[in-house]
Amino acid sequence: MDYTERLSNVTVLGAAGKMGSGILLLSALEVADLMLKPENKGKNFVINAVDVTTEALPGLINYIRGQVLKAAEKKVVMLRKVYADRQDLIENYDIIEAYINDVMSLIRPGTRIEAAYESTLVFEAVSENASLKTKLFRQINENNPRKPWIFTNTSSVPIGGLDKDAGLEGRILGFHFYNPPAVQKLVELITIGTNPEGMKEFAMQLAKNMRKVVVPSNDIAGFIGNGHFMRDAIYAIEEATRLSAEMPLHEAIYVMNRISQDYLMRPMGIFQLIDYVGVDVVRFILNVMNPHMPDENLHSQVLDELFEKGVKGGQFSDGSQKDGFLKYEKGKPVAVYSPEKNGYISIEGFAAKVDGWLGVLPTTAIPWKSLVKASDKDNVAALAFADYKKSGDTGAALALAYARRSREIGAKLVSDGVAHSAADVNTVLLTGFFHAYGPVNDFVL
Repeated sequence: MDYTERLSNVTVLGAAGKMGSGILLLSALEVADLMLKPENKGKNFVINAVDVTTEALPGLINYIRGQVLKAAEKKVVMLRKVYADRQDLIENYDIIEAYINDVMSLIRPGTRIEAAYESTLVFEAVSENASLKTKLFRQINENNPRKPWIFTNTSSVPIGGLDKDAGLEGRILGFHFYNPPAVQKLVELITIGTNPEGMKEFAMQLAKNMRKVVVPSNDIAGFIGNGHFMRDAIYAIEEATRLSAEMPLHEAIYVMNRISQDYLMRPMGIFQLIDYVGVDVVRFILNVMNPHMPDENLHSQVLDELFEKGVKGGQFSDGSQKDGFLKYEKGKPVAVYSPEKNGYISIEGFAAKVDGWLGVLPTTAIPWKSLVKASDKDNVAALAFADYKKSGDTGAALALAYARRSREIGAKLVSDGVAHSAADVNTVLLTGFFHAYGPVNDFVL
């Protein structure tokens, strides 16, 4: 089965979700481009958009249509060549509308998994639950005579275990998009030794056509991205807990959030990132990873307590941020959750005191937005870390300790065989997390 045949009948499971909708969009655009090639005229193509929530499907279709419009507007010159034989298409808007109709004609929204029983390729983007994934894979495998290849978007569950438990005989790999898939350039590719011939090559070609940067990861729970992020988050939580001997926990959380954002020059603080992913999701991923890491304790009592109190973070359907460790107004943190008070404490009421305790942030520690625009990011970041080493301030010491721990986590991913190289770890953090410099570097030492 060649590349085109493999994409002739695609199913996206969890299509109306945050990740699934982006995967559906990318898949629809790729399949449409194949369908419109002259050599494929008359061939049948279909993409099944499957989700358990009927109510979400109309909104999904509206989202896809809107995104296809944007994609068509960007490549209208190319589309003129594609539709050169259509004498009825004169103006750009006619061509754009024709392309939208062609893409949308591929998509079959529904709630029944039976749609996948004729597919040749299945993208899975359901919740990070190994039992659910296994159940779905086994059901498809037992009812689909075409024995489809399954690309799971799991960010933490080992692929080999899913393969064995679902009886897939190697016809599964990890194709981990980053959120949101339509924007994020990174795909972590996790293969296993029993993958059939050509499966990895197909995945690489698909990722290339989707204009993704591919980083390979070995099949170890959490892979590279969450392997680093989860440990980075645990470190910040543990440091905040340690600092709570000197100040209230909500102030300590503010400290570590500011250290990770302002001092380490990241796009957002670590507790903002946990909120963005979801307190509940981070907790769940840690619970997935922890049994596979007998020499570590990837667990947080603080996350458990927030989860039990209903503090979960994540986003609303319109993309705005839900409250988690931090409370948000117009997307900006304005308060920090206090487990002792069982409520949020305004940052304005304590920021000046805590900032004074941290000391002066060197002028060489420039905002992330400025750093990512620099042509020599590592050298610019190195200037800030050189000043931290000369400073006697508490904030500088905390920043150095955090950066060194982050480097240690990255180096261990390589030594443990999760990542092939330090460069791969850095690429994941640079591309998937938008860091301005990779964690595995020498200027933090």
